[in-house]
Amino acid sequence: MVGGILTPEVRQRRNPSRRSAVSGGMKRLRCAGPVLLAAVLALPACSSGAPKKTDTGLGVRTLDCVIEAREHGSGSSSSSYRGGGTGDYYMVFVTREGQATARYRLPVTQRQYQRFQEGDRVRITLNNNILTNIQPVE
Repeated sequence: MVGGILTPEVRQRRNPSRRSAVSGGMKRLRCAGPVLLAAVLALPACSSGAPKKTDTGLGVRTLDCVIEAREHGSGSSSSSYRGGGTGDYYMVFVTREGQATARYRLPVTQRQYQRFQEGDRVRITLNNNILTNIQPVE
């Protein structure tokens, strides 16, 4: 001890378990290092594979359709967020996509439900297969 300050040798003699704890932790870190490195290198190899197919329905699309049906489901007053218990409104749209005929059953607002009738020709805008706009086609 020099002037009331403990030197490292004196500290070590007073607390021998500290040195063994520190060296034991270092041994564990040395063993864990290669295992961690192997896991980091193996992870990209497992995740690489055939490229995933992208969903062609994603993005913004505009379709010319005919309204085939209008549906109104009477919902309970506590579960419906549109109109406080007036139910849910749906329209079934029919369109041609290439050689195929496609049908979309999409939720609409009460105003859209009342404005358009079966057989009306409309242009719908879908954003990620969510209806964003309906316009009549003249």
